Amino acid sequence: MKKKRDEEPVIREQPVTYDDYAAMPDDGNRYEIIDGVMELMSPGPMAVHQTLSRELLLLLIQSCRSDYAIFYAPFDVILSKVNVVQPDILMIHRSRIDIVKPHGVEGAPDLVVEILSPSSRKRDKVVKAGVYAKHQVPEYWLVDPETRTLEQYRLDGERYELAEIYEADDRVSSDKLPCVSFVLGEAFDEVNRLNLHN
Repeated sequence: MKKKRDEEPVIREQPVTYDDYAAMPDDGNRYEIIDGVMELMSPGPMAVHQTLSRELLLLLIQSCRSDYAIFYAPFDVILSKVNVVQPDILMIHRSRIDIVKPHGVEGAPDLVVEILSPSSRKRDKVVKAGVYAKHQVPEYWLVDPETRTLEQYRLDGERYELAEIYEADDRVSSDKLPCVSFVLGEAFDEVNRLNLHN
């Protein structure tokens, strides 16, 4: 007797894992895995994104290097087998340095920073924020080159609450990361000198 159509087995795609990702040949592209789905990241960052990323990195190194290991993209953060991301900047307290492995970070950093671009805005604000919160990253910053602001989110249970919005002459600080202390406008000085626009 023939099976009815609705009784036919459903074939589901298996989620992509870090092992699958690590086994892929290098094709020159950058990928992230979000909830088992591999996503191609946008093309290389624009000049304003690259400049801002470097300047923020330098400011964080100046104030936090003795207490934190600081990394920048491309660098894998393996939050779980099915969530592998490459934040623009991340910091890990030196007391937790054991989560840093030769191939990337295995676990939640203390701080993750994403610099928004037109193509990543929704993904960074919604999708990746959800993944970082789910995996208990205590603090998440979104830096917007268009508005020249830094949105500071702190983990509250299983979701982020907006703690502060910094702009121009505001001094960025953090209860969770006491070493952080810099004026946000300093991160945009080189962007201004180079006359870069997003």
